[in-house]
Amino acid sequence: MKKHGKRFKTALKSLNLSKEFAFKEAISTVKKHATAKFDESFDIAIRLGVDPRKADQLVRGTVSLPHGTGKTVRVLVLAKSPKDQEALAAGADHAGFQEYIEKLQSGWADIDVIIATPDVMGEVGKLGRVLGPRGLMPNPKSGTVTFDVGKAVGEVKAGKIEYRVDKTGNIHASIGKCSFDESKLADNLHTFFTSIMRAKPQTAKGKYVKSIAFSSTMGPGIHVSEQSLSVHE
Repeated sequence: MKKHGKRFKTALKSLNLSKEFAFKEAISTVKKHATAKFDESFDIAIRLGVDPRKADQLVRGTVSLPHGTGKTVRVLVLAKSPKDQEALAAGADHAGFQEYIEKLQSGWADIDVIIATPDVMGEVGKLGRVLGPRGLMPNPKSGTVTFDVGKAVGEVKAGKIEYRVDKTGNIHASIGKCSFDESKLADNLHTFFTSIMRAKPQTAKGKYVKSIAFSSTMGPGIHVSEQSLSVHE
C-alpha cells in the first residue's frame, strides 16, 4: 500500500477532496500546498470517455504552451551532416547519427526528446523496443520527424509538449511549475485543455471529458470543474 509523507497528510487535512473546485481556485489551492523544498511541477490529469483500444479513438497530439513548462528539455537530433550542425545551432543538446544510434542501443538515456530527419528513420525505427517504452520514438504526427530540425528544436525548447491518452483513457501532463504566476498557469492550462477538446475523435460517444484534476508533484490531486475551465478567458 502506498505511503504518504507528513507534508502530503497535512495537505489532506485542510482539503475537501470531494469538492469540485472552480478553475482559478484550483490553481491557487495547488500552489498553496506545493511546499516541497524544490519547485514542484504543476500537473493536469484528464479522464476521457474514449476507448484507447480503438485506433480511431486514440487521442494524441502536440501543443505549444505560451509560457513553457519551466523545465530544461534535453534534445537529441538524429541527423546526418549538415542537418546535425543546423540542430546544434538551434540549441539541440546533442546531434549526430551513428554514434548516437550506438549510444541509444547501449541504454543511454540522458535525453527527454528525440527529433530525427526522415532519411534516417529506417535505422531509428530499429530502436523501437528501446525508444518506444520510454516515449522517445520520433513521430511525424508530433513534429519530431522533419527536415526542418531548427524549427523543431526551437519549438520543443520553447515549451511544445506531446500528449497521448493511456490505456485507461487518461491523459497526464506537466504544464508548468508551481512557482509560475497564476495567470501564466491559467494560460498554459487553457491552451492545453483547448487542444484536448479539439482532438476529440468523431467516433467518441457519450461524455468526452469525464473528470479533470490538478496537482503538484508531491501534492494531492483536486477535482476541477470542467465548465469553469472551458469558460476561462
